[in-house]
Amino acid sequence: MNKRLLTVTSFIALFLVVAFFTTGNTNTSSKKGIPTVGILQLVTHPALDQIHQGVVAGLAAGGYTAGKNVKIDYQNAQADQANLKTMAQNFANKNENLTVGIATPAALSLAKAADGKNPVILAGITNPSGSKLVKSDAHPGANITGVGGDSPYEKQIAVFKEVLPKAKTIGVISTSSDAGGTYNAKKMTSALKQAGYQVKNYTIASTNDMQQVATTMVSQVDAVYAPQDNGVATAMKTLVAVANQAHVAVIPAADSMVKDGGLVTFSNSQYEIGYQAGRMAAQVLSGKKKTATMPVYNVTKGNYVINQQTAKTLGITLPADIVAKAEKAGEVF
Repeated sequence: MNKRLLTVTSFIALFLVVAFFTTGNTNTSSKKGIPTVGILQLVTHPALDQIHQGVVAGLAAGGYTAGKNVKIDYQNAQADQANLKTMAQNFANKNENLTVGIATPAALSLAKAADGKNPVILAGITNPSGSKLVKSDAHPGANITGVGGDSPYEKQIAVFKEVLPKAKTIGVISTSSDAGGTYNAKKMTSALKQAGYQVKNYTIASTNDMQQVATTMVSQVDAVYAPQDNGVATAMKTLVAVANQAHVAVIPAADSMVKDGGLVTFSNSQYEIGYQAGRMAAQVLSGKKKTATMPVYNVTKGNYVINQQTAKTLGITLPADIVAKAEKAGEVF
């Protein structure tokens, strides 16, 4: 009797132990089976929002659909450096499978927090190697790779020549603390000078400076170039309001900045930048590719984008060929 009781008791104990560990393993397996992607965005503005949307779509195209077989942990620092540091460290503490940095400051924070361990995918970083995020675009060499977002400078200069043939002096404005914006502004300044333009450079320390700096700038130039700069993009409506009052056209680097009142540009697609970053993230998650040997991808797909309301305000008739191309393959606002 005691033997039978001992056998039954042992069986029950064994069953409970197996059940406990089976339940525990199921939870662990579920965690491992559904990866988490942390997306860190510097600030809310249309260009970066488009990149974010592209990342999610690119992940889905690569087989990882949010809410189905991947968890997306999205954080927006709202241009606060302290937030960037905290959010990036939280991703590292949670041991996210992979993180995506939208804009250079976000990418730098993620890179520091990851400390060479978990993969980091760049999305819309103007100068990845210059920012020390990768060894080189061709050979990233560590846990970081992604998609660059430099401007098509020559095509944008062609826009200046065709749309504003009488312009001789161009104002280029950037944010002193934005590494990507500063890089973009320097590259465009050099390209404009080579094209025969006089260039005056202006900087803002924060978006709060835009009204004052823009007012000074538009009194000294024939037209303005707004680079791929997060501070400038965030204050784009202020810049445009000041420039329109002085009847000075603003030709920006990004399509979303035309939506915010810029006159016209030829822009690489911000959504495409995010989409390609999402595809790269999916390849890393699946184990098909490794960041160290995955070259930085540079988007070259672009289109004309025009703002007819701004053209009307400035009394400018946009060239028919640009309008036709924008209507066919680009965007018209």
